[in-house]
Amino acid sequence: MAESGLIIVDKPAEWTSHDVVAKLRRLAGTRRVGHAGTLDPMATGVLVVGVEKATRLLGHLALTEKVYEATIRLGVTTNTDDAEGQVISTAPAADVDPAAVQKGVDALTGEIMQVPPQVSAIKVDGQRAYKLARAGEDVELAARPVTVREFSVLDIRAHDDVMDIDAVVTCSSGTYIRALARDLGAGLGVGGHLTALRRTRVGPYDLSRARTIEGLTEECVILPIGEAVSAAFPRWDLTAEEARVVSHGGRLPAAGLGKGPIGVFGPEGELLALVEEQGRIAKPLAVFIS
Repeated sequence: MAESGLIIVDKPAEWTSHDVVAKLRRLAGTRRVGHAGTLDPMATGVLVVGVEKATRLLGHLALTEKVYEATIRLGVTTNTDDAEGQVISTAPAADVDPAAVQKGVDALTGEIMQVPPQVSAIKVDGQRAYKLARAGEDVELAARPVTVREFSVLDIRAHDDVMDIDAVVTCSSGTYIRALARDLGAGLGVGGHLTALRRTRVGPYDLSRARTIEGLTEECVILPIGEAVSAAFPRWDLTAEEARVVSHGGRLPAAGLGKGPIGVFGPEGELLALVEEQGRIAKPLAVFIS
């Protein structure tokens, strides 16, 4: 059986997240492989992949904060809000005032309501929005609350009739960077879309931990599940009796470590479970001991 743990991948452009999973199934020698937080094919960067028991961590890791480096082009609107879509409108944008750009960025920073792109994986009446959109249907998606903790402009370059903006975005799970590009352009009256995207961090896992597909082909490095949990969540070391209770799916008195997932470890340092505190009780989310 393959080792349980995480593989931190630097996803190449043109690969789907599913392509990466398929490759790593072969490299790790198991079909029990999944990923946390999809990256579009044009995007590169950190993709967290779980192997064996660590697949049960993925839903919790997908909810962590993420950081992106993005390039936004003002003056061109596409039907997918990124460079992979068809151009649906253009407007001169080379003379947009940088101060207006900053004002637009500020308006998209903080806790905001964001309408996801029509071409997205969100389900509408049981079907993926992108399938409906590609079938020619007009998909109406409801705005959702997201948090953009940082939206920093690094560089602005005007050429021809367009303006390119390099930015760094730190945001909550569920935030669409191409929707930020779309909304920035719409707010400035010239339209906009995303031309490049690189994810540099997912929770505690950044590019310094990531390995390329080529590197993983040479050596499939798996971060052990205990180390992965310790890096991502608060750690709680239990007594032998507490470990016995948790190993059987039982509850413990809360330790005051916070609401989110907490990694609990036995006396020998072995990972036992993820728990969450609900009032005075710590309730198992996933038990890993077998």
